[in-house]
Amino acid sequence: MRIVARAFSGGNMDKHRAWKAVADWYHGFFAGLVLRTVVQRSPDDAARLVFRTFRTQHLNRFLPGLEKLGLTRLPHAVAAAQYHYLSNRIGGVAVEFMPESDRKAWVRFPAPRWVWRGIAICGIPTQVSEAMLRGWQAHNGVSLGNPRLGFVCTKMAVDGDAGLEGYFQEYDHILAPEDRLRFARNEEAPPFDPALAPRLDWPPERLAKAHRAYAMEYVRSALPACIDLFGAETARFLAGGAARLVGMQLYAETAAALDLPPDGSPAGFARFMATLAEAQGDLVHIAPGPDGIMVRQTGWKLMADVPAPHPAVLDCWAVLLDGALAAHNHRLPMRREGLNWRIG
Repeated sequence: MRIVARAFSGGNMDKHRAWKAVADWYHGFFAGLVLRTVVQRSPDDAARLVFRTFRTQHLNRFLPGLEKLGLTRLPHAVAAAQYHYLSNRIGGVAVEFMPESDRKAWVRFPAPRWVWRGIAICGIPTQVSEAMLRGWQAHNGVSLGNPRLGFVCTKMAVDGDAGLEGYFQEYDHILAPEDRLRFARNEEAPPFDPALAPRLDWPPERLAKAHRAYAMEYVRSALPACIDLFGAETARFLAGGAARLVGMQLYAETAAALDLPPDGSPAGFARFMATLAEAQGDLVHIAPGPDGIMVRQTGWKLMADVPAPHPAVLDCWAVLLDGALAAHNHRLPMRREGLNWRIG
């Protein structure tokens, strides 16, 4: 008998809550991967990974995002700052926007910093946070075709400042590549006035889905970057190792958010897999049998728009479920072939 698992058919499931659970799941995976790279490789290698991740996101999302958000006709410094304000708010990030002029506009990410979840910020070196800025903010002018636009960082939360802040500045001269990101730690952002901030008139469902996509994008960019930088086997060690730990650590809260009390059974874990899959945009078929429960996932939304991802990407991602199973019932066997699993 084949049962098609539908995560939201039970009546008690809040789909917005489920989408947030997926966002938290992938957010934790990304932060865990960076921390594991810091510890198992080096801060410099972690910075390389973060730079590649954020530059990939920038190249894929920045210009299309300006179009979606209706910012293309604004002065470049203001458009860049408003983009970071709106896109990060969609992702659930606390952020402020303070315009000074057509050629200078501030953004500030107050504590707590979203990207380095909870106490994870304690393990993030300065160069990793700088790499994030070099990967994205420093390239805005290049993408806009404006070689005079740069970013000035004035505060860094990882160094103990009360947030990450800085401003986009359009200069009178063309910037050398090394000047596209500057640091002026003695400067202070002006106060945030919500009345001056842009507003996004999107319906709640679109915002909730965009929040989920925002977190998933980090992993979609980071896993191929990890493989490209360090090779497949090292990526399996770094990303796969992080995935197992994150799956174990986040299983209980993720299951609770999906209204699935852990019961330690094969059927219970199959329900968890199916519910999580549908909440992240995939579909799972569950087929109980005498030699265990077969779980088959149809499609893979996370990598749907990545052409020919390396096989190690799937290997690393799938270990999230191995970690979750270890927390659900560490004595329960599970075997995987592609996107098919047999539990029990």
